[in-house]
Amino acid sequence: MTTPGPWRIGTAFGYAVLVVGAVLYLGPFAIQLATSFKTDADAVAHPLSLIPSPVTTGSYQRVATDPTVDVPRWLGNSLLVTACVTIGRLLVDSMAGYALSRLRWRGRKAVFSGVLVVMAVPSVVLLIPKFLLLRQLSMYDSYSGMILPLLADAMGIFLMKQAFEQVPAEVEESAKVDGAGVVRRWWSVVLPMVRPALITLAILAFQSSWNEFAHFLVATSGARYETLTVGLARLVSGALGEGRQLPLKLTIAMVATVPVAVVFLFSQRYLVRGQTSGAVKG
Repeated sequence: MTTPGPWRIGTAFGYAVLVVGAVLYLGPFAIQLATSFKTDADAVAHPLSLIPSPVTTGSYQRVATDPTVDVPRWLGNSLLVTACVTIGRLLVDSMAGYALSRLRWRGRKAVFSGVLVVMAVPSVVLLIPKFLLLRQLSMYDSYSGMILPLLADAMGIFLMKQAFEQVPAEVEESAKVDGAGVVRRWWSVVLPMVRPALITLAILAFQSSWNEFAHFLVATSGARYETLTVGLARLVSGALGEGRQLPLKLTIAMVATVPVAVVFLFSQRYLVRGQTSGAVKG
């Protein structure tokens, strides 16, 4: 009887670690999904069970029809803000990254150093100044106050700057000789060549703006502007705080989770394809 080689033992151990990691990562999501189809009594009696008994869609019906749980409005606000922030970041971050990597102007290095410094500052430190600034500019409790401060982020600018620097300068010089201006070179020549970075930025912008909580908490106070994250937090601490109501809470959390998961799964394919194409060309 032959003993398994070290490489087989290592492979088996690697797969075991991956399986354990997948269970730990996907386990809470599976429990969340199962609990959303449970009754309140079943969720309290068997909180970790993956088989609802009985199966009910009462929580989903309440989410869709109950006026005290205004999830459709929260969902609409989240979609509006996320779409505006994602598109805005793609434009602003790519323009800023192009200016820092391709254009030569006085103070460029100082500005880039400032971008790096901002990346190191915890966002929670800026909450009170952000609140005061929004009040001073009459943007508090409005869509503009929710969207405009999120249209640019230091990480996105840094990502786009590094991507633009990988594009050969000869390509842009050729377009410049043909009479293309700065905006035309950025939009028509250089930007299409950094598609993987754009897709990555779009995924990060969508995920961060969809899951944003702290900014919306200090930028709004009225129920009209509540997003899924803010509405869920206020319900859990307020109207739902007196009882457990685990199925309802996790149903709302499921509504907030699914769009991000779907966008990431569909975008990941294009991201990997773009990275592979870039590697082959290089």
